[in-house]
Amino acid sequence: MEDYMLPCLFKQTFGFDCMGCGLQRAALLLSEGKFVAAFFMYPAIYPLLILALTLLKYALKPTEKTGRIVIFVAAGNAVVIVLAYCIKMKALFL
Repeated sequence: MEDYMLPCLFKQTFGFDCMGCGLQRAALLLSEGKFVAAFFMYPAIYPLLILALTLLKYALKPTEKTGRIVIFVAAGNAVVIVLAYCIKMKALFL
């Protein structure tokens, strides 16, 4: 399955990981039932799943409350993605 994954154009161009590097591999690990390995590959995988479920709920039954929840969950995802990226980049450059 890894043979069919898209290459990271950011990494190919600039030579270092982008904020999304690892997401495809984490999704593959998740589909194989390797939940801990998926988290370590891309820590934002679980918050992104929560966001996807929240967006699905909002798409099926849009309410003002659900819309606010989507914004809150999306902001939380952004924080997790940036923090995980900063930690990974710091580890790479030390």
